[in-house]
Amino acid sequence: MARDMTALGSSGMAALGLASLAATRLKQQATSRLAKTQNQAASSPSAPARLDPDAAVHAARRLNRAAGVLAASVLADSAVEHYRGQFHNRAMVTPLVTASLSLAVSAHGNADKRPVAHRARDGVYLLAAATGVIGTGFHLYNVLSKPGGLSWQNLFYSAPLGAPAALSLSGAMGFLAERVRDTSPGSSPMIAGVAAGRVVGVATSVGLLGTMGEAGLLHFRGNYQNPFMYVPVSLPPVAAAALGLAALGRTGQRSRWARTLLRLTAAMGYAGAGFHLRGVARQMGGWRNWSQNILNGPPVPAPPSFTGLAMAGLAALGLLEDHPDD
Repeated sequence: MARDMTALGSSGMAALGLASLAATRLKQQATSRLAKTQNQAASSPSAPARLDPDAAVHAARRLNRAAGVLAASVLADSAVEHYRGQFHNRAMVTPLVTASLSLAVSAHGNADKRPVAHRARDGVYLLAAATGVIGTGFHLYNVLSKPGGLSWQNLFYSAPLGAPAALSLSGAMGFLAERVRDTSPGSSPMIAGVAAGRVVGVATSVGLLGTMGEAGLLHFRGNYQNPFMYVPVSLPPVAAAALGLAALGRTGQRSRWARTLLRLTAAMGYAGAGFHLRGVARQMGGWRNWSQNILNGPPVPAPPSFTGLAMAGLAALGLLEDHPDD
């Protein structure tokens, strides 16, 4: 058991290290590409810039939709899980409120065609991201406070460690959407000096890997009794790798494979909800005993979080194609 816990901690440190290396790599690539672009502009000052003025807003709205799907998944999932816990802690109401707000401002952002960030949306998205981080702390405390501490038993049957992160991802994708939207006419979307498509692509890749880890833990608890339970732990990491390579490599390279894999991942999210509905129906009493089986069966609202992340990945690929920085 100690070895398993050590491996779990090592994999977490490896994920953090991977994200740090990716951020460093992005910054280095952005610097070299910026210098190259400036040299090209100096050598041909009369070349017209062919940038679609509406492309940034279109990409931002796609990210708003992705944030909305993630928020809807969190809202429904946390409502069921915290109702099952009888809201014994008053803070358990918080994710329902913030997820509802994130869903509302995502719908507002999707309808907004103005090329300017919205302060209220920014505030809500940051609040959602912070709530997810704090929620992860609460869930970790719940696991560690049980007899046995960090054990497989507690990881399986205590508060799910990875669930609040989906709310943070909703807030993060929405906040990135506002940064993309707030782009000057004739300019390419940039975030912290790096092409926005690359930032969103790397962030989505990390999110897919984390969500895959949560699904893998719960499906391991279910002993992978259905062969389709292997799909959420096999397809998303491949899609994350393809998206990461597309985001870190030259514009246009590997985008086709990444787009195909992300579309499959998006479909998998909705299909997973269908499989979970079937799992609820197979419980004793089926849908006639829905009030008990929804609480104790597989979480129906959870799989669409993969769909939301896949939508964000597709938006990242669109940004890379519409605003190449090579």
